[in-house]
Amino acid sequence: MTQALDDALIYVVDDDAALRRSLVFLLESVGWRVEAHASAEEFLAAYRPGLPGCLVLDIRMPSMSGLELQHALKARGFEPPVIFITGHGDVSLAVQAMKQGACDFIEKPFRDQALLDAVARAVREGREALAEARRQGDAQAALARLSPRELDVARLVARGLPNKLVGRELNISEKTVHIHRQHVMEKAGVGSAAELARLMLQADPASLG
Repeated sequence: MTQALDDALIYVVDDDAALRRSLVFLLESVGWRVEAHASAEEFLAAYRPGLPGCLVLDIRMPSMSGLELQHALKARGFEPPVIFITGHGDVSLAVQAMKQGACDFIEKPFRDQALLDAVARAVREGREALAEARRQGDAQAALARLSPRELDVARLVARGLPNKLVGRELNISEKTVHIHRQHVMEKAGVGSAAELARLMLQADPASLG
């Protein structure tokens, strides 16, 4: 059986009441916490971003479709892991959803274990994405403590340049570079050029390009 994780929350959004109840029963039977909604609008009013979990979403619903809900979430800056429930003939829509960032799609009728496995994968991927976002935020906060000049020095040091070449690049003395470098290491909480490079790439993968 799928091993559920207590702090994860699975949202089920489907206008079919019978299927919605069935999905909730299945997911709760293996220990997932589940919150069900009959429409995309109802879900949006209740959604709490930042929690680990995923969204199990019917691709076709009246008023606002599953794809439209996916777009609405992205427009608001939210990208929870999404598993689409699709009917026969909806595979092209599901592929479109995957291109927009959905984790998976399950075609009706589906095996219970197929859905449980998809949910477990989606939750795991979502946890990794949340952890990565937290690491990036922490790195960005550390670098935000640097002055503009310290940031200039940090970029060159992180690329492996010795103090003399950093000074030549920035038209400052080697002694001044040394002082800035010390301040950078202290403020950023790192002890070496390699750690500084790792921190800067964590904050922005393009920063040392």
